[in-house]
Amino acid sequence: MTTSTPPSAPHANPDPLAQRFVQFALACGVLRFGEFKTKAGRLSPYFFNAGLFDDGAKLGQLAAFYADRILASGVAFDMIFGPAYKGIPLAAALAVELARRGHNKPFAYNRKEAKDHGEGGTLVGAPLQGRVLIVDDVMSAGTAARESIALIRGAGATPHALAIALDRQEMATEVAPDGTVRDVPYSAVQYVQRELGLAVCAIARLDDLLQYLQTQQHPDMAQHRERVLQYRARYGVG
Repeated sequence: MTTSTPPSAPHANPDPLAQRFVQFALACGVLRFGEFKTKAGRLSPYFFNAGLFDDGAKLGQLAAFYADRILASGVAFDMIFGPAYKGIPLAAALAVELARRGHNKPFAYNRKEAKDHGEGGTLVGAPLQGRVLIVDDVMSAGTAARESIALIRGAGATPHALAIALDRQEMATEVAPDGTVRDVPYSAVQYVQRELGLAVCAIARLDDLLQYLQTQQHPDMAQHRERVLQYRARYGVG
């Protein structure tokens, strides 16, 4: 029998940055409603595909949202790391935006396969050193984060914080000894925070999406909110 921590209520006071980001993601078609199968095999009533921030204007605005959230958090870091593949343009765009604001930071990323010529290896960009900020889109199982942490530590640097666009605030999964996949009563974000010791900066959370839907007058939005609430009741974490 699967148990879960009761999900927390949406913010009493809406987060203006998160609300603008949800509106932006909807306008870009990055955030969609319907029926989507997740990697965990769940049927989700919404889907977030950061790959659809697919032109210069959208990517630049996305980088500005990341920069706003990261700088407001006060998290200190020395460089940026983008996990292959979606994290690569995110890290580059964020580095450009931070430099524009007077915070020039080196960045690096990894390849999926090691290169056997030229500089070789799996790492590209600035040498990994100091406190590293990992930037990615959405964290589901936390696999990419764990791989990034191992790479960073292997290079002698310190994985220090993680920045993501959306925290789905839902249960992660794990493979049981018998090979079956089961839900666990914590999210991938909570695992990274509690077990791996990294600070996490999310531009928006599922709570923020629900808050946004609550403020919209269109009947479709009310229907979407009800389906998201039902999904959250089943898979949500506090």
